[in-house]
Amino acid sequence: MSKKSRSKRRLKSHILISMLIACLFAVIVALPTLIVVPFIDPGGSERTATAMEQEKQVKETANVAVEVSRTASNTVETVPLETYVMRVVASEMPADFELEALKAQAVAARTFVVRHMEDHQAEEPEAIEVSDTVSHQVYKNDEELRRTWGKEYDKKMEKLTKAVEATSGEILTYQGEPITPSFFSTSNGFTENAEDYWENALPYLKSVASPWDKQSPKFADQKIFEITEVEKLLGVTINPNEPPGNLKRTDSQRVAEVEIGGKQFTGRDVRQKLELKSTDFTISMKDGHLIFETKGYGHGVGMSQYGANGMAGEGKSYQDILTHYYTDTEISKLPANGAKLVSK
Repeated sequence: MSKKSRSKRRLKSHILISMLIACLFAVIVALPTLIVVPFIDPGGSERTATAMEQEKQVKETANVAVEVSRTASNTVETVPLETYVMRVVASEMPADFELEALKAQAVAARTFVVRHMEDHQAEEPEAIEVSDTVSHQVYKNDEELRRTWGKEYDKKMEKLTKAVEATSGEILTYQGEPITPSFFSTSNGFTENAEDYWENALPYLKSVASPWDKQSPKFADQKIFEITEVEKLLGVTINPNEPPGNLKRTDSQRVAEVEIGGKQFTGRDVRQKLELKSTDFTISMKDGHLIFETKGYGHGVGMSQYGANGMAGEGKSYQDILTHYYTDTEISKLPANGAKLVSK
């Protein structure tokens, strides 16, 4: 073979190798982009894989409606599930709370109504209503929220929308079933066992520490009654020389039982009849009056909202918050095992 032929051959080889190297380099550079680049649908719009998954979740729950019994107007308002969750979070938790706390509230609110719907659908499959009061979950519609927030409406709604959308379709489950996610404002430093406030024990509603609540403006309260007023409310006769005593407390230091006027009451009975903020109370007597000093605000079972906000302020995620307050639970996507939703 002549020198000229060999030179041409080497030149062709160099060109081919250069082309291969260039192609390999292009693939290496493009590979990360191919992984994260948006998918393009037939309509030409770009969507990331994450966005597509969120859209799928929204579609799965879009046909689920919640029927809200409006107390003031004596009407029923039917709204999509996620809209209901948004309005409950707006009504139950301050919008200026940390975003992760709002997310935790969104999951709790969604779980509550899913469990409620599941529990009642066998009885009334076509009309499962949920109250708009604390007997279920507080709910205000858009018009009411606009009146409440005024000029702050857009800002607060934007934040709440972010919290609800970030948790779209998520509920809390215990052994595959939606839980009853009780929540309240402020603890006394601990949450309460379900069986110590209500009759039945629930494995995921156990007493846990909640030290963040001490920063809550609702942590401490005092209520003063004339002795005659307490006698009337409790149906007893109180000796002004013998202050109530014999308080028995639960593991979370709330009152389990107390003797007043020679009669035994549960801490829950006293709280409800005297409209105290908490079942963690002390009683003192002075100048013909009974003084009740309380710690915390609410029944104390489940998630403390101010505790959740305190955890979020320390950098904890909404997942951390939920699994702290609801023992041995998991965050699941709808439809969860056992969550038989009513479709409209």
